This record gives sequence, C-alpha cells and structure tokens, in this order.
Amino acid sequence: MVRVLSDGDVASLLDLDALLPVVEEAFRRQGRGEVERPERPHFPVGAGLEGDEPLGTGLVMPAYVHGAAYYATKLVGVHEGNPARGLPTVNAQIALTEAATGRPAAYLAGTRITNARTGCIGGLAAKYLASGPASLGLIGAGTQARWQARAVAAAIEVETVRVYSPSDSREACAADLRAEGLDAEAVDSPREAVADASVVVTATTSTEPTFPGDALAPGTLVVAVGAYTPEMRELDAATVERAARIFADVPGEAATVGDLPNADPASLVPLSAAFEGEEGRRDDEEVLVVESVGSAVLDAAAAEHVLERAIERDAGTTVEL
Repeated sequence: MVRVLSDGDVASLLDLDALLPVVEEAFRRQGRGEVERPERPHFPVGAGLEGDEPLGTGLVMPAYVHGAAYYATKLVGVHEGNPARGLPTVNAQIALTEAATGRPAAYLAGTRITNARTGCIGGLAAKYLASGPASLGLIGAGTQARWQARAVAAAIEVETVRVYSPSDSREACAADLRAEGLDAEAVDSPREAVADASVVVTATTSTEPTFPGDALAPGTLVVAVGAYTPEMRELDAATVERAARIFADVPGEAATVGDLPNADPASLVPLSAAFEGEEGRRDDEEVLVVESVGSAVLDAAAAEHVLERAIERDAGTTVEL
C-alpha cells in the first residue's frame, strides 16, 4: 500500500517550528558525508508546445540520508510564466521508497515541502549567522519570499520586514505577512529594502543583480536562494566583494551559479559548518553571504518527517499500485 498525501494533507502536517530542526540535522548529516546525493539533472521542457522556445525547466532530485527508512526522488518543474496562468512558478512531487526493500511507500505533493524546507535554509542561516533581532529586507514577493520571511521569524525575532519587487506583488506580499503577524511594508526600491537591514534574503528567478551591494549596512547577512544555474544571478560584484565569508549549502554547485562567477568551491564554507559550530560570525561588522542552490537531502528529510506525522494521524489516502 502506498500513502498519497495531497497539498492539503501536507499543509495540515507541516509546521515550521518542528521542521527547522529536521532540516538542520539533514544539513549536519550532509556535511559529515552521511548521505547519498547524486547529481541532479535539469533540462528545458515545453519546446514545441507554444513555439520553439522551452516553457520551463525540469529537475530530478534523488537523495538518501544514511539510516533513514526511505529514500526520496523529487520531480520539479520551474516555469516562470506560471504566475500569468495563476499557477506557482515551482511545482514538485516527491516519491518516497523503502530503503530496505525498494518498495514504493508514499507519494507527496512536494511544492509546499520544497517551499518550507527552502525557507528553513534562510531561517537557520539567520539563527546561526545574523547579529541580533532581524530587520529583514526581502527581495522578491512570490511564494518563496513569504516562506523565507515565515521561517526567519520562526527561527529568530523579526522586528520589521521591508519587501521589494518590481511588480505590485510587493504590496500583496507585505499585506499577507502583516496578516500573519509581521510588521511588513512594501517599499519602492531595492536600495530601500536592504538599507539598514540586518538580514537580506533574495528569492527571485532573476538573471541580473537584484540590489546594490554598496547599500548594505555593516554586519548584514545576505541569503540568496534563487539562482541555481550560471545564467541566474541575484547578487552583484559589490556584495560578493564585501563578504567576509561566503557560505554555501552545496559548495560545488553554488560555485557554478551566476552569483559567484569563477568561484573556487574550496573558498566557500559549507553551511553545515555553521551549524556544527566550526565556523560562524566573528564580529558584528562582518557582511556574510549564504548562497543556496538547494539539496535533495533536505527534501528527503522533510518528506520523511511529513510521512511519519501522516502515519501517526492516519492522514492522506492509501492505494495499491
């Protein structure tokens, strides 16, 4: 029997306070080499449907944490034209398979899990690398921007949030965050969003820098979660040059994205080192950067966490394949 969890089921089972330590432990295990994480292929999809150009990007992300009951395979679609269709930019499904037998165990709606575990990257980075209560500058106003704000607020105290996006979506994002109890406002420029912020999070699909690095205050933590290909870029050269250290969730892959042109992976600090107490902020004036490309290890851990809760509560639907 295979348990199928809809997005509604996942929503009823997912809680950021409980998920943050799950994601943190997955990072620690990844840093210790106690995982299997094959390379994730990504490829253009949709060419020939509405013309010769592709409509999006498909990704396949497998992973296993040693000792876990299940291994995960996540299928992802990133379609930048989806908001015009009233659909999320990122859509995902996660298959969990029994590690001991290879039998299928569960099939989960993965978009919410992806958004929540990615938000936890920003939350954990803020917990370990930010200086004091956060004034949060948010670049991007989509679904992931909201999850980043929620997770940072779940991890540390957030005093204010300033949201910038070139579209009117910044007003809607700020309103949603206010409805969730955050002191959030939309601002009219990226400089205004990041000036005097102690934590800046970029959550976009941009191919150009999203804010001026010279506007950052001393001591700012910058968390970039949007770029995952050489063509995508959220950070300018000034931000990278000002960074005392650059942390990365997957240094070898982070070194290939547009934010860090020609970066040496050996120069990037594994984010897990901050969680292990091996590296961190050395003074309150340092500008620190966290570059995140995402890791299927986090999906595997988060999905198993959700499935365990589902089994406890008998949530979802069981079917025979």
